[in-house]
Amino acid sequence: MPRESKRARAERAAEVFNLLVEEYPDARCALLHADPYQLGVATILSAQTTDERVNMVTPILFERYPTPDRLAAARPEEVEDIIRSTGFFRNKTRNIIGFADGVTELHGGDVPSAMKELTALPGVGRKTANVILGNVFGIDEGVVVDTHVKRLSNLLAFTNEKTPEKVERDLMALFPEERWTLLAHLLIFHGRQVCIARRPKCEACVMSHLCPSSRV
Repeated sequence: MPRESKRARAERAAEVFNLLVEEYPDARCALLHADPYQLGVATILSAQTTDERVNMVTPILFERYPTPDRLAAARPEEVEDIIRSTGFFRNKTRNIIGFADGVTELHGGDVPSAMKELTALPGVGRKTANVILGNVFGIDEGVVVDTHVKRLSNLLAFTNEKTPEKVERDLMALFPEERWTLLAHLLIFHGRQVCIARRPKCEACVMSHLCPSSRV
């Protein structure tokens, strides 16, 4: 496509956002959770698996370990048995127990609401911290960049970066702060339902006329 000015890209981005809001008015975090602790654990478990799979195991996990202190004191092999189907279960067990222990020992059982404190906890990177901050604390600290967000951002020419950190930086510069959390949900919903990686439904896409990668 012809070289696009920053202003033109920002205007196109705003149009894309508005169209996606109309298309997915119920876009939200798909991980089932009742509080910051549950969302933190669920997000850590969601690596390299589907939200649906995580939602199958977390009700059992949280019934057994309803609070961070209970999970922090859990026997690893018992946790592994519960979360085994999510994949990489040994590493995830270490991470969620470490997360729970950090919340218990460093923050009195309350998940912190600051990026610096969250990312200091075991198993919590910037993506997980953004999920927690945006979805339970209402803080737009950044944009959650998962595989869908990264892929669609490149297809839409909102960025040409490949690493999540750099993609997030470009999206934060392109969209108003108050849209950062919802933006990720919208792109994830669209990536799952229409802009599917191996079989994109460009003919059914509400923003195909705004997408440089559209095949229609």
